[in-house]
Amino acid sequence: MRFMVIVKGSARYEAGELPSKKLLSDMGKFNEELFKAGVMEAGEGLQPSRSGARVHFKAGKPSVTDGPFAEAKELVGGFWIWKVASEAEAIEWAKRIPFTGDEEVEIRQISTPEDFAPNMSKEMQERERHLSKSLKKNK
Repeated sequence: MRFMVIVKGSARYEAGELPSKKLLSDMGKFNEELFKAGVMEAGEGLQPSRSGARVHFKAGKPSVTDGPFAEAKELVGGFWIWKVASEAEAIEWAKRIPFTGDEEVEIRQISTPEDFAPNMSKEMQERERHLSKSLKKNK
């Protein structure tokens, strides 16, 4: 099972405040643990929303809104992709994140082509699996 662990934004994150050297060091050690355990597939921090944009679709027509966006706690500050046996295992790993303040993460299972089987033909599912494998090879 694969999960996206979403690190929620904060006012400090939106202000562009860098993490402390200690937190960066502790997070680096945590990421190494995840990697050595075969859990971590990806993980990145994101720039504040002022350097981003949103594309909205209404009746299929796109419109663009440039950042910054309100409600920092509703924004994504970073993420991990973890491969674990269960949601419970993902939660146990998340409890070990070396945060020191009032941070929050959200854990969401990543869908597979089979999850869309009622509306996705076998050929479409196979195409998605092939694309996923190709993307992993290109890393």
